[in-house]
Amino acid sequence: MSEKEDLVKQKAAAAAKAKAAALARKQAKGEEAEKPEGEMDVAKQKAAAAAKAKAAAMAQKKAKAESAEKPEGETDIAKQKAAAAAKAKAAAMARKKAKAESEEKPEGETDIAKQKAAAAAKAKAAAMARKKAKAESAEKPEGETDIAKQKAAAAAKAKAAALVRKKESREKDNDDFENAKAKAIAAAKAKAAAAAKARTTVKESTEDDTPDEPSPNQAKLDRIVHAIERHVGQEALIDHYINRLSKDVPTLVANPDTYFSIAKFLRYDEQFNFSYLSELHGTDFESHMEIYVHLHSFNMNQSVALKVKLDRDSPIIPSLVPLWSGANWPECEAYDLLGINFQEHPDLKRILLGDDWKGYPLRKDYQPYDVEV
Repeated sequence: MSEKEDLVKQKAAAAAKAKAAALARKQAKGEEAEKPEGEMDVAKQKAAAAAKAKAAAMAQKKAKAESAEKPEGETDIAKQKAAAAAKAKAAAMARKKAKAESEEKPEGETDIAKQKAAAAAKAKAAAMARKKAKAESAEKPEGETDIAKQKAAAAAKAKAAALVRKKESREKDNDDFENAKAKAIAAAKAKAAAAAKARTTVKESTEDDTPDEPSPNQAKLDRIVHAIERHVGQEALIDHYINRLSKDVPTLVANPDTYFSIAKFLRYDEQFNFSYLSELHGTDFESHMEIYVHLHSFNMNQSVALKVKLDRDSPIIPSLVPLWSGANWPECEAYDLLGINFQEHPDLKRILLGDDWKGYPLRKDYQPYDVEV
């Protein structure tokens, strides 16, 4: 058969198909005009589906015929193109359908559908990537596969090493911060110590340069000392001074032999009349014992301290109870806790501890007789 005859036959077949299609459309149009609106839509859908199916069948037949005429290489390419076109068409139809469904659904359902679609797309892409990688590894020779594995292992090691370095760097920064903090604290302490030392130096130099101001009670102390030396004796006092640490109280340090005489003078002298004994206590200084008596004169509106130092091994001193009855219990307490013996006390006894208690708890060398107490 010649090429001319083939062209004539193809043209005749095409004209017949066109005429049949025109008659079918005309017939369908006439049927649609006669049918109600609902049936027309159904008919349209059926006609469209039939047309699509017919067109697909024709396309397949044509593709089959063309592939039969083409060489093997061209047939594979045509198949690939047809498959790609079919995939693209299917994807377009899916997108169109998804868009139509999302327009019909409420906003919440649309978001859920989008999320599901995105998740499905990701899963599909991951599956395709795994499939492709598997196919590539299957196609590669054994040597290339081992190299790829080695590269992946090396990349993993490099990533782990980078993480370790980052962690070490962070720990080093923390250590540097702690060291800097410790240095700052040490510097602050040194600065504070230097400032305190400077203040002390300035204070000492000021005290050295500026003489102490006389105490307001100095005149009273001089008056009392002068009276004691005149009435009791020049050697009656060992020392006398103003106690700056105790509100400038005039302080008299008596000789043990003249202790009672000085106390009696202060008590009964009409000029001074120290009639109130506010305090009496004893202290162990390890080298000696000491009695401290605090007296007050309402005539002078002035207090005075009378002190006496005693032998630690044999602390004996006259009692002041004959002069001030308020000395009774304080002297008993000093006897009870320190072992100081007050001569001519009317009832010297232990008032805190039992009569059979061994030792004196306020002495610096006291050792408990019963260690469990």
